[in-house]
Amino acid sequence: MTSLTVVGTPGERRVTMFADACVRYGLREPAVLPWTSVLRGRDIPLRPGTLVRIESPGEDAEADALLRGPGEPSRVGGGAAWHAAFTAGTARIRRAVERTPGAVLLSDADEIAVMFDKRLCHARLSAAGVPVPPALPGPVGDYVELRRRMDEAGWGRVFVKPAHGSSASGVIAMQASGDRVKAVTSAELTADGLHNSLRVRSYEDELDVAAIVDLLAGDGLHVERWFPKAGLDGRTIDLRVVVVDGAPTHAVVRASRTPMTNLHLGGERGDLGAVRTRLGPQGWERVTEVCVRAASCFPGSLTAGVDLMIGVDWRSVAVAEVNAFGDLLPRLTGFPGGGAEHLNTYEAQVRAILARRTAAPDTAAHHPAVPAPTGGNAGG
Repeated sequence: MTSLTVVGTPGERRVTMFADACVRYGLREPAVLPWTSVLRGRDIPLRPGTLVRIESPGEDAEADALLRGPGEPSRVGGGAAWHAAFTAGTARIRRAVERTPGAVLLSDADEIAVMFDKRLCHARLSAAGVPVPPALPGPVGDYVELRRRMDEAGWGRVFVKPAHGSSASGVIAMQASGDRVKAVTSAELTADGLHNSLRVRSYEDELDVAAIVDLLAGDGLHVERWFPKAGLDGRTIDLRVVVVDGAPTHAVVRASRTPMTNLHLGGERGDLGAVRTRLGPQGWERVTEVCVRAASCFPGSLTAGVDLMIGVDWRSVAVAEVNAFGDLLPRLTGFPGGGAEHLNTYEAQVRAILARRTAAPDTAAHHPAVPAPTGGNAGG
C-alpha cells in the first residue's frame, strides 16, 4: 500500500484535510513529521518507499519562532530569516528523502523556495512568457529610492510586496503623485513596529508611509506596477486557481472593496459562474491556459495555487503570484469541466498521486487502478 508522510503542523487543517482525503481513497492516514522537529535539527525518520509531502508550517507560533526568531507572532517582517530557515529545513527533508530507499518528494524543495521569493518567482514566470505585471528591477532600499524609481518608470501606482511574505502580510497598494501619497495595507503601524491586522487601512501621511516602507525594505521588496483588475457587483476581483498535476481543477473568485482580495482580510468568495459568463468560453480558456503555463514553471511540484488577475477590459490577464501552499480552500469542489467536480483540492491531489503510482512501471503491479473515493463528498 502507498505510504505517505506529511511534514507539517500536527492537527492543523492542511494536515487533517489531506489525511481525510487519503483515507477516503483507501490509504493509510499519513505519518506526520512536525515542522518544529525539522527546524530543531532532529532526525527525520522516513519509511522506505514513502511519499513525502511538504506542507506549510501554518500559523504555529512555535514554528514561527524557530523560523523568524522570537517575537510577537503578529509582527510583520522577518521574512528573510523565515525564508533562510525554511529553505534550510526543506533541504534537510530532501536529503533525508534521498538517503531513504524508494522515498519520493511530492514537491521540489528548490521550487518551493522560488515560490516563496516573489522576485525570483516573477523572474521565472516572465522568462517563460507568462503574463505578469512589470516590476522594478533590482533591490529597492527604502522609501526615498522607491519614490525616485517610480518617477523614473513613470508609475504612479504600484504594489509593494515583501519579498518573502504570504497572505498579503505587509503588502502595500500605493498611489503617489508629488507630495500626495496613499498606501492601503493590512499592516498596522504602531510604536513598536508593524503588525498584521485583519482590517485593511489607509495611510495618507507621507511620514507614516515612508516609515512602513522603510521597515519592510530590510527583508527585501518586490515592486510591481499596479494592474487594474476587473470588478463585479462593485467589488474588485481576482482568481485563485489550483493546478493539480498540470491540470486546473479548482478556482475561487476573491472579491473585495479594497485592493486586497484575500479572504481573511474581508474578501468574499464571488460567483465563478458569473465570471465565466462574463469572460466567455474563449476568455475562460485563456485564464486556465495561463494558469497551466504558470504552474508548468514548477514541474517538480504536484500542486500550485495561481493568483490570476483579470484586467478591467476583461481580456487581459496577469499572474500575481504562484503559491506553493495555495490549496487550502475549504468547502470548494472542482469547477465544471475541470475533471474534479466532486472532489476538494486534497482529494484531487490524492487522486493524482495514485494515478502517478499507477502509471509508474515499478508500481503498476501494486496499483492496478486509481480507486474511487469512499463516502460522500467531504467538501472540506
